[in-house]
Amino acid sequence: MYDATKTYAKNAQQMGSPRELEAQLLMRAAARLQAVRDGSLVKSEEVVSALRYNRRLWILFGGSVGRPENPLPQTIKQNLANLANFIVKHSLSLETSTEGTADRVGVLININREIAAGLRTQQQAA
Repeated sequence: MYDATKTYAKNAQQMGSPRELEAQLLMRAAARLQAVRDGSLVKSEEVVSALRYNRRLWILFGGSVGRPENPLPQTIKQNLANLANFIVKHSLSLETSTEGTADRVGVLININREIAAGLRTQQQAA
């Protein structure tokens, strides 16, 4: 079984900055979803795999913002938790109804790309 936490921890050691790792994971998920949108991934199991990868990533992010040791301001934590909830629900709805998925993954792609860009901008400014 896929264990996102172990993969995240292993990559964090290799990649250095947690923000850069998060940005790279978001971009990887966005690329897989873009392949769904472009029609490169059309088999049901491939589409579901791309959606689940993204959903698991956001479940991990959503869980991390709720931890007491997370230094983010409460408002940002709440916004990220709400975003994670939206992404999980939207992904689940796409998984259960794979018809029209290619047209409906755009919002997930955009969110991932925008958050990744923000993480990279913050890191460069630091």
